[in-house]
Amino acid sequence: MYISLGLALILIVVLIKPPFGGSSGKQAVGSVNGVSITKDQLYDAMAKLGGAQTMDNLIQDELIKQEADKKNITISDADVDKEIENIKKRFPSEAEFESALQQSGMSLDDLKAQTPMQLRIRKILEPQAQVTEKDVEDYFNQNKAQYDQPEEVKASHILVATKEEADAIIKQLEGGADFAALAKEKSTDTGSKDNGGDLGFFGKGAMDPAFEKAAFALKVGEMTKEPVKSQYGYHIIKVTDRHEAKAATLAEKKDEIKEQLIQSKVSDLSTAWLDDLKKKSQITNTLSTDAAATGDAATGNVPTGNAATGNATTSK
Repeated sequence: MYISLGLALILIVVLIKPPFGGSSGKQAVGSVNGVSITKDQLYDAMAKLGGAQTMDNLIQDELIKQEADKKNITISDADVDKEIENIKKRFPSEAEFESALQQSGMSLDDLKAQTPMQLRIRKILEPQAQVTEKDVEDYFNQNKAQYDQPEEVKASHILVATKEEADAIIKQLEGGADFAALAKEKSTDTGSKDNGGDLGFFGKGAMDPAFEKAAFALKVGEMTKEPVKSQYGYHIIKVTDRHEAKAATLAEKKDEIKEQLIQSKVSDLSTAWLDDLKKKSQITNTLSTDAAATGDAATGNVPTGNAATGNATTSK
């Protein structure tokens, strides 16, 4: 998704203030068997643990804000919400978006907190990131397969440990019981039971082979008449929607591709731009191992604004 700012939130709380000094630094913030742990001790420990990187991230954020202010660039809550939705669209499902966040050690709130800075960078550098219609067409022709819509089904399931349990649930469903209610009550799949067993849309190759074969054989609205055995147990599967395979067209995808290419160019430009911005600025960083007062602060992770195009992997 985005290159992480090294979100050490407890460090940020401390590092946005000058190092504790005088009597305030001696104030106890904890104790062990009557021995005090002071603010100075806490600050020193946090600074060693990751303070230099966190401080550099804060410096970068402030530099970017100042440049945005000079160009009268503002970022609204609506801008952030729109960008989050655009990021979600690059994933096949909401579940895969959530999985990508978890793999990167981020929450949705963390992503929202980083997004304004990414949008500032993009708005500052976009005038230099020119993309032509030919660029878009060439990229589409070279990567057409990734934009084609594969066949997908949307299914719900109830997972139990034994065939006997599954048979009993099928009888209840055939007698008119509500599928979602039974999934919430009886399914052992903690990832889907609270959603009534809903797994969302998935394509071939995403699920256990036996589960996949059974799901793709069903029509919309149909349910398996017999339990489906997989490595996880016994499933009762119901298909609730289907997407047929469809070839993508340039007309459908050109706006998406243009936005992706612009983001890529902004990413390419951002590292050199931020390094140059730092060299031109007066920066004091008492946590840097370099001579930070000259304005040549440690570079750290440069935020590029690049979003993942759908792979459930992210960079930190």
